[in-house]
Amino acid sequence: IEPQNLTHVSEFLLLGLSENPGLQPLLFGMFLSMYLVTVLGNLFIVMAVSRDPHLHTPMYFFLSNLSLADIGFTSTTVPKLIVDIQAHSRVISYAGCLTQMSFFMLFGCLDSLLLTSMAYDRFVAICHPLRYRVIMNPCLCGLLVLASIFISLLVSQLHSSVVLQVTYFRDVEIAHFFCDPSQLLSLACSDAFINNIVMYIIGAMSGFLPISGILFSYSKIVSSVLRVPSSGGKYKAFSTCVSHLSVVCLFYGTGLGVYLSSAVSSSPRKGAVASVMYTVITPMLNPFIYSLRNRDIKRALRRLLSTA
Repeated sequence: IEPQNLTHVSEFLLLGLSENPGLQPLLFGMFLSMYLVTVLGNLFIVMAVSRDPHLHTPMYFFLSNLSLADIGFTSTTVPKLIVDIQAHSRVISYAGCLTQMSFFMLFGCLDSLLLTSMAYDRFVAICHPLRYRVIMNPCLCGLLVLASIFISLLVSQLHSSVVLQVTYFRDVEIAHFFCDPSQLLSLACSDAFINNIVMYIIGAMSGFLPISGILFSYSKIVSSVLRVPSSGGKYKAFSTCVSHLSVVCLFYGTGLGVYLSSAVSSSPRKGAVASVMYTVITPMLNPFIYSLRNRDIKRALRRLLSTA
């Protein structure tokens, strides 16, 4: 395909996960099922937290916002994939591609920052239990969520502005099931070295800073818990962090694994398949992780289902 002026490029082609016609019905059923489970599971968490007065605490306030972010995160990619499989079409408009990329970065960064806020909440609860209600007041919780949204919007717009600097593409086929910024830059005809550097700096800051905050919080938590004399007290303190720590490991572990594997592997299609882990599997598992290990959530869900 001849290089085209960006203003005249009207659409891209998403190559998806597989071109095998025999696999398309299986992929359609699998992703539709996972998407429905993700949306319903996270909605149940949001409804349970909003309706149960016992769950009107900072931890569950952040959890409900994380569930909403997970719904948005998976909704930016999976519905388009499902429609493409059903309609046997891989076309996405240029405007649609940029929009999908912007929302993907927005909700991905928001997930990361909300997990950091939840880590700070656990830090205050365990290390400063007597001052917990004073420190984690509704005003601070609201500000943390608003700050997370603002920073995510900024990161999303910075990514979009970097991609908009590209004026020519050597191809319109994207070897992925969604518009990944790195994939778009790899199709640039012009030297995208500076754009790639800027993109990696933005990505490193939006990923490194939240991870640093989480690691700092948990280093303080571990240090504080180890000073607890009784084993029962240690277990009780650590048990309040298990669900959050599991979600953190799942989110960052799969995301980091995808980018490391894509750097080692020369096949973009393998990277696309690996991306399913953090774009689809992780948002789907989060409600189960929190509900299966949390008695308060279990009680709230039972009450919610009994009144439905």
